[in-house]
Amino acid sequence: MPVKVGDRAPDFSLPDQDRNVRRLSDYRGKKVILAFFPGAFTSVCTKEMCTFRDSLSQFSKLDAEVIGISVNDPFTLKAFAEHNKLGFTLLSDYSREVSRKYGGIHEDFIGLKGYSVAKRSVFIIDKDGVVRYAWISEDPAKEPDYRDIEAALAKIS
Repeated sequence: MPVKVGDRAPDFSLPDQDRNVRRLSDYRGKKVILAFFPGAFTSVCTKEMCTFRDSLSQFSKLDAEVIGISVNDPFTLKAFAEHNKLGFTLLSDYSREVSRKYGGIHEDFIGLKGYSVAKRSVFIIDKDGVVRYAWISEDPAKEPDYRDIEAALAKIS
């Protein structure tokens, strides 16, 4: 069952692109945008993560941090972050456990039996750890509505 608005955001521990373990609870007291994406270096995911990058100053004004999460390994995520000059944390959900808990998984992705990736999804978590916005796409080619994300952030005190 995916995470819904009003739920307490499930805590997790995942390695970042530098292999440092990060916990969602480390961000208590800040608004957090969790952006799950299927795969680094794919066209739609690159466009999405770069859009988040280009919105960082606006999100900062709204006291929000962006965290990208994919099933890619930390080494791939580091190269992806450096290549695209992403100024935010990327987390490796290589076990797919957190992706399953939040938005779900695409099984047998792109026709490759046994290959699974996170569904493109965005969650906004308030300073107390409660989910205030949830968007999950069944279509991996569809990007989130960035204006909706900004509007949802602005409504959270």
